[in-house]
Amino acid sequence: MLTTGLIAIDATILATAVPSVVADLGEFDQFPWLFSVYLLAQTVSVPIYSKLADTFGRKPIVLIGVGLFLVGSILCAFAWSMTALIVFRVIQGLGAGAAAPMTMTIVGDLYTVAERAKVQGYIASVWAISSVVGPALGGVFAQFASWHWIFIVNIPLCLIAGWALVRFYHERVERRRHRIDYPGAALLTIGLTALMLGLLEGGNAWAWGSLQSIGCFAVGALALAGFVMVERRAAEPVLDLAIFRRRLIASTTLVSLGVGALLTGVTSFVPSYLETSIGVVPLLSGLAVAALTLGWPLSASLSGRLFLRIGFRSTAVIGSTIALVGAVALVVVTPFPSPWLVAGVAFVMGFGLGWVAAPTLIAAQASVEWNERGVVTGTNAFARSAGSALGVAAFGSIANNVIAANGGEPTPDSIIPASAAVFIATAVIAVLMLAAAAWMPRDRVQSPAAAAQPAPDAA
Repeated sequence: MLTTGLIAIDATILATAVPSVVADLGEFDQFPWLFSVYLLAQTVSVPIYSKLADTFGRKPIVLIGVGLFLVGSILCAFAWSMTALIVFRVIQGLGAGAAAPMTMTIVGDLYTVAERAKVQGYIASVWAISSVVGPALGGVFAQFASWHWIFIVNIPLCLIAGWALVRFYHERVERRRHRIDYPGAALLTIGLTALMLGLLEGGNAWAWGSLQSIGCFAVGALALAGFVMVERRAAEPVLDLAIFRRRLIASTTLVSLGVGALLTGVTSFVPSYLETSIGVVPLLSGLAVAALTLGWPLSASLSGRLFLRIGFRSTAVIGSTIALVGAVALVVVTPFPSPWLVAGVAFVMGFGLGWVAAPTLIAAQASVEWNERGVVTGTNAFARSAGSALGVAAFGSIANNVIAANGGEPTPDSIIPASAAVFIATAVIAVLMLAAAAWMPRDRVQSPAAAAQPAPDAA
């Protein structure tokens, strides 16, 4: 929870201080890269860290993540230009790419199936608290101190988290010689970097049909094609593509893609919809979105009782249905902008997603042994990040086209139809996520006694 808190707070604390950063460092046109490069570095590094964790153990990888995050935070705190700050955010992102999925993997190692839902609820509660604390801290630092404190505050948190991991987390790893798949790692990194860069910056830094955009997607496609060829022959592949032949892994990965896209659709567009349509202050629009992160940990902590009785698949289908109801309700209330209506709908969506995200992750983890659990967990985390990136690109394109057709300026007359169009797209994503959950194989419901047995490979 300490390690997760580092990543969760950083995900929200910077946004409220962007005006202060720009006022000090200048180069307003470059500030979106503060978020893009962080997400890019975090996302593309997850599969590699996950494989290394299955090879050398979780502890060294999560400590590397905390260490990189600490170094990146120190450098960001003393950045002298926007370019330097962007570069140092890459280091932070590489740290987050190791730390975030490893916490979920460690939960899968240490706790029984019956216990994991409750513990995943604890982890989700960290995100919920951070969604409120992060923006508040960022605003306080920006208004009463300096934006540098946004990164300085990470230093003691990193030290405490690192100390706790060294002191209290112990694991046994079978020591043997490994053959590192360097060509596969390089091709995967190049391919994912190019594709993610194209998705994140297409329509923003450059036009979708520009040479830069076409080049990103072409390089990404070629590198990933080469990656597939290399992995078929590698002795110890970075990502064993055979795992996607398993219906459970393939279906839960698709569900995670949907979860990431839905989160982006709500958290990215609800604030601008409320602020532009009826002039809601940013704090109130942020609290409306925070209702989603309050419903999530509540249902995630309760999901264990449900999936032990009816199974992972049925629980995920119920959660997807609830999330779909919330997505449709968001479309219905869009012509009548109200922060209270939106908050209620967001809470319903969050409650549904909690019954989707936790059971599908636990189902995937429970289906493999220790030596594959890191890759499976990392794949789940990567899919959610990739879903967010796809959502940013797709929903942003939809909104821009609708706004352009209604005068070209974000006014109440244009933002409401644009938001309605985006929310219709999120409802479509919710339908596809429900289909993916229904595609999960039927699982035999474990008895409480069997589910409470520790995994044989737990340290």
